Amino acid sequence: MDRGRCCGYGLCAQLCPEVYKLDENGLVYVESELIPGGLEEEAREGAAACPAEALVIEAIQS
Repeated sequence: MDRGRCCGYGLCAQLCPEVYKLDENGLVYVESELIPGGLEEEAREGAAACPAEALVIEAIQS
C-alpha cells in the first residue's frame, strides 16, 4: 500500500470494508498486512477499484 498515492475516493473501503479502512481524512489504511481468509476476492476487487493504484495485493511466498 502506498498511502501517499491515496486520493480518498473510498472505493476500496466500499467494496471491502473488512480489510480497507478510512482514517479521519478519508485516506485508506489497513489494520493488518494479511488478508483474512475468505476475503481474498473482495480485497482484490477493492485494490483493483483504486483509481490512484495505491493498493497492491501480493501472494505470500512460502
